Amino acid sequence: METQLQLNKITEWGFTDIKKPIIISGPCSAETEGQVMQTAYELHNAGFNIFRAGIWKPRTRPNTFEGVGAVGLDWLKQVKKETGMLISTEVANVKHVYESLKAGIDILWIGARTTANPFAIQEIAEALKGLNIPIFIKNPVNPDIDLWIGAIERFYNAGVKNIGAIHRGFSNFEKSIYRNTPQWQIPIDFKTRLPNIPLLCDPSHIGGNRDLLADISQKAIDLNFDGLMIESHINPNKAWSDANQQITPNELKVLVDKLIFREEKPKGISLNAIEDLRYKIDLCDDELIQILEKRMKLVNAIGLYKKENKMTILQPGRWEQVLDKSIEKGLKGNLNKEFISQIFKAIHQESINLQTEILNE
Repeated sequence: METQLQLNKITEWGFTDIKKPIIISGPCSAETEGQVMQTAYELHNAGFNIFRAGIWKPRTRPNTFEGVGAVGLDWLKQVKKETGMLISTEVANVKHVYESLKAGIDILWIGARTTANPFAIQEIAEALKGLNIPIFIKNPVNPDIDLWIGAIERFYNAGVKNIGAIHRGFSNFEKSIYRNTPQWQIPIDFKTRLPNIPLLCDPSHIGGNRDLLADISQKAIDLNFDGLMIESHINPNKAWSDANQQITPNELKVLVDKLIFREEKPKGISLNAIEDLRYKIDLCDDELIQILEKRMKLVNAIGLYKKENKMTILQPGRWEQVLDKSIEKGLKGNLNKEFISQIFKAIHQESINLQTEILNE
């Protein structure tokens, strides 16, 4: 368990209208004043009260739309003036912070690329030293939970207490239906280590496709996330950036209205049945540990044999055979192919690590 950070609860952030589930929505990018205002009006009329828009867009390659810049902050100010919505945007450097503070932005967030850079995070944290403006920190591009927590600690050490986190998935070189694979175990571990931090999910960047938004959102709610950040646009197909992952404000309302919200511990319900099932799962886990221990002893013996006979660690043909056979057996047992693949790749990697130690002793 991580040392408890004494963070403020969302109800202590000074906003009267924020409650769980938190829904933050608006276009990926502010494009024109008309687009921003119409999107905000439609979101407001649909009952949403936190508006987001990208003003500065960190793009992968140059010569693409990189945001309208500081002029877009005036449009956000107008949104707040005319609708009463809270306004939020992403900051990636100290200049962005100063411009946003000057414009009266209510909530800031740090993007995945920036979270991965401790130097940038430290500078931004120092620029916000002693201020109460809430800031959400997205996970880094790669699945590095310590880098994510480290970014949060830098803001905390600067005296910022209104801190939240956003899970937006992780880059993956393997082919996937997701733009950024969710790897749900990482935000679960993150929340275990920092139980007091508000945690939102960004289904737009995880899915990269509007058809996946509903399922990802429901999954996040089922995992007891505190809310969602979903991109919306008055005309998603004409959006200047990330068109495929945006939906209209009305479509967002339909999505949110269809979500099923569950309680962590419903009142008046006996937990005896679920505790019995958890006990049986614990027994299965014990068996798994024993089997893994037995397997690693065999791996150790193989490592010694390879060292004695000057054999390479990796035997591609053997590995492909093991993986294919395991997936085939898993499918017969109604187990997910990707699940089986991930498990055996992790076991294989640990086997390589163990044999490497043996060969280098």
